[in-house]
Amino acid sequence: MSKKISLTLKVWRQNRGEEGRFETYQAGNIDTDASFLEMLDVVNDELTLSGKEPIAFEHDCREGICGCCGSLVNGKTHGSHERTTLCQLHMRHFKDGEMIVIEPFRATAFPVIKDLIVDRSALDRIIAEGGYISVKTGNAPEASTTPVKKALAEAAMDAAECIGCGACVAACPNGAAMLFTAAKVNQYALLPQGHPERAQRVKNMVAKMDELGFGNCSNEYECAVACPKGIDVKNIAALNREFIKANLKCEK
Repeated sequence: MSKKISLTLKVWRQNRGEEGRFETYQAGNIDTDASFLEMLDVVNDELTLSGKEPIAFEHDCREGICGCCGSLVNGKTHGSHERTTLCQLHMRHFKDGEMIVIEPFRATAFPVIKDLIVDRSALDRIIAEGGYISVKTGNAPEASTTPVKKALAEAAMDAAECIGCGACVAACPNGAAMLFTAAKVNQYALLPQGHPERAQRVKNMVAKMDELGFGNCSNEYECAVACPKGIDVKNIAALNREFIKANLKCEK
């Protein structure tokens, strides 16, 4: 049964290119069945009615699919619940009178646009370097034309679950994008359709990741813990193998 709670929010406010600061707001009469973003909607309605600027935060699907809504809640990406995006986090997980600190993802490659919104387009630029396959268009082939082992198909689908939210980057003490890049490389490397461009794909994507200022992986595994889709850290080991093989192939 739902109930009402009141909260104190410490929210990061910042305009692009300016210094940021925390501001304190009261969130009263919040339904515990509401999502975290719905709570922010209530606060923003009150700010707007009082003539103040609402809190800028990103969202789209509000169903844990688009990966837009990521923020740090009490220092944790998407909050502290396993496999949960911020839009899926509900207010029943907070106590009446609790103080909640909300801030944007912190990473060199994710500059703040405004308040809780960061520029995650660096992830898109990594994908543009090789997160695709080149195939001839035409009629769809028969499903049995290219056999794929069940284990490989499932592993590829698991990697493809990555929604590009950037939580792995924000959770990593080095601001690395290894888990994201690994997922995007492996979802194709595991399937025969991705083999023709396999070597060039991994080389291009890793080079772009380094160019964009992401840090190096030091095996902290914070990325896998923070991932709302449970992308396995084993994908990073697979990425390293793909990268080594691609470079050895080019040397021959």
